[in-house]
Amino acid sequence: MATLPATHLGNRSKARAEQMRALVFRGPNQIGIESVPIPKPGYGEVIIRVTLTTICGTDVHILKGEYPVKPGLVIGHEPVGVIYEIGPGVKDYSVGDRVLVGAITPCGQCEYCLSGKLSQCGGAIGGWKFGNTIHGAQAEYLLVPHAQANLATIPDDLTDEQVILLSDIASTGFSASESADVRLGDSVAIFAQGPIGLCATVGARLKGAGLVIVVESDPVRIAMSKRMGADVVIDYRRQDISDAVRGLTRGRGVDVAIEALGTSQTFEGALKVLRPGGTLSSLGVYSGKLSIPLEPFAAGLGDHKIITTLCPGGKERMRRLMELVRHGRVDLRPLLTHTFTLDEITKAYDLFANRKEGVLKVAIRP
Repeated sequence: MATLPATHLGNRSKARAEQMRALVFRGPNQIGIESVPIPKPGYGEVIIRVTLTTICGTDVHILKGEYPVKPGLVIGHEPVGVIYEIGPGVKDYSVGDRVLVGAITPCGQCEYCLSGKLSQCGGAIGGWKFGNTIHGAQAEYLLVPHAQANLATIPDDLTDEQVILLSDIASTGFSASESADVRLGDSVAIFAQGPIGLCATVGARLKGAGLVIVVESDPVRIAMSKRMGADVVIDYRRQDISDAVRGLTRGRGVDVAIEALGTSQTFEGALKVLRPGGTLSSLGVYSGKLSIPLEPFAAGLGDHKIITTLCPGGKERMRRLMELVRHGRVDLRPLLTHTFTLDEITKAYDLFANRKEGVLKVAIRP
């Protein structure tokens, strides 16, 4: 039987005897469903019963050992659920409330949060707790820290499927254009159309881009990118990306290039298509060496901006994203291509990690 590591229990009271099923990481390429105690909420914390979750590309990085976490950790960071138990110090919520919780759970009180950098709560990447520094969402129950700042009540007219992808990939994908300050009529090129890249395509449209160019070779993802609002698709196997982008932009390059894969090749490709003074907005999680080619960077004299963004979180962010869904501006349900139970989650990881059967995102029902 797995137990909750002491580093994750802190000063909370001892967990109850009741057990739950959860996906536990034991080491690179070693995950499995185990029985672990249902956590007990401490001050400012809430336990939710997870009704829907999913698998992220970052979870795959963890599985492969490319992003280190402690063995024994329950992974996953995208939860929708129902409030099961409320700890002291939490108000305006009731047991049974349906809630969406962002992948990033800021405290709302530290220097970084009060400076508007919620994702960096407490220090570098500190807002990302689920499945990183505390137990995550691929389980039957989940402890939510700083619950007052992170529980977003789901309107009755929205389903779990309509909101599950807002927790991470939508918030992340949309943020690429927000961080780059995309303006009305801007040209935007998005490198890779995986789940986050597809959401970046939607986000560029929401921000008013005049021309949305995507770079992708997978036929399933190309078709979905057009459905999500791409104007032009460049298949890098058949066209030179830089030449194609210059042709579409009258030789000037794009105002904003978004890197959504996390490889040195796509990062360099994004830099090469920028106009002078353009912005490279990076969303990828990089696991290898990253270099900046001299010529497209204009030897550092091209007035380019390179910005990175970690998924914005907190309940107000989630509320605003749900408003986009409620009013028909965003519908990401087509990205949920497969559904599994929690007991089948290792099969879901194999499907998702190896991009089988045209998978984009998987829905996991505990």
